[in-house]
Amino acid sequence: MDKPSIKAPGLKFRPRRGGWAAYWIPSPEAVSRGYPSGTVPLTRYLDTPELLVDQCQRLQNDMLAWLDGLRRDPLAFDGTIGSVLRIYQQHEESPFHGLRPASRRPYLHYLRRLEAEVGDVRVDAVTGLHVKRWHAGWSEAGSKPAAGQTRLAVLKSALTFCIVAGHRSCRTLRDDIRELRVPVPRPRSMYATVDQVRRAIAAAHALERPSLALCYAVQFETALRQWDVSGQWYPLQDPTICSIVHGQSKWAGLEWRHIGEDLVLRYTPSKTRASSGAEVLIDLRLCPMVLEELACVPDEARSGPLIVNEVSGLPYRDQQFLSAWKRVRTAAGLPAELWSRDLRASAITEGRGGGALTDDAAKVAGHTKSRTTADVYDRERLEAHRRFATARLGRRTPKSEG
Repeated sequence: MDKPSIKAPGLKFRPRRGGWAAYWIPSPEAVSRGYPSGTVPLTRYLDTPELLVDQCQRLQNDMLAWLDGLRRDPLAFDGTIGSVLRIYQQHEESPFHGLRPASRRPYLHYLRRLEAEVGDVRVDAVTGLHVKRWHAGWSEAGSKPAAGQTRLAVLKSALTFCIVAGHRSCRTLRDDIRELRVPVPRPRSMYATVDQVRRAIAAAHALERPSLALCYAVQFETALRQWDVSGQWYPLQDPTICSIVHGQSKWAGLEWRHIGEDLVLRYTPSKTRASSGAEVLIDLRLCPMVLEELACVPDEARSGPLIVNEVSGLPYRDQQFLSAWKRVRTAAGLPAELWSRDLRASAITEGRGGGALTDDAAKVAGHTKSRTTADVYDRERLEAHRRFATARLGRRTPKSEG
């Protein structure tokens, strides 16, 4: 593997088996003067170059400030929005550390953007009207509402934590933001048809990525979220119990052990693991696309993660999965607006169109909050999936004429 071409202050690469390790290293001058921070491993950011560069720049700026005698305590509140954002990111009790990988990445991106844009502004000098004008700029006058909405959510989360941490002056601005009425992104309307999913599966096979073909089949037939099927990589310090550790990160997701000999898939989605703990039960005998793909997997390969990158031999990283989906989507002739994540909504859309009950669709999607005895609860959810899947399969069967 070629050495990465990413450039950033203090960034160095060292070869290791199967690739490269990334580190930020302080300057010789800083080391000679007793700079307290040594080499910082950053390999976990290799799949997200923009975050890698950002981390290096932050470390470099901190070192330069220390050399100038101006190093500041990252947990010190100086009244600026920048200090609010830093406290939210770095305080050991901040809920930021509990974000799932799918949420952490956009949060990191917009925390960086917010600090650059409004970090020097004092909290007590900002009103709701200021934020409303900022939002209009962030969303480019409504053309990118998601960008504006996410920035607003990140800012509100950071202010809320600072209030909890004792910085009461943040409360007024946080409450003003809560009262804002700003345009929000429209719900996504894209979904894939059965034929489009089959084309995606065929394209994955043509690209010699059978694991992706299985992934798309499972996403569509079971209505599980993409990041549950393909799994997620977490920082080592994350409390999530994971089965695979590689470098500075660890992985958790759908594994072969979650499929029983009775072909019933039992899995607790990551989104409900820390809340309701609701487990979904899926009868794979009513998921023909999945059965077709499972038949292609030899018995000796049925252990560990269900979905594995054929190139690395490890579960997919976010960027790897996204890049692969774009290639598959192009090869299959699917709309450029269609996301892999839309396969979950596509499953529910097909089920509801075939007459499945809303309650059954909710149980299959893992949205239920009811808590009954384990036996009744399990049987109810399994029967819910059977009714839901039967409704979907009935819609695929052409009705005979006459």
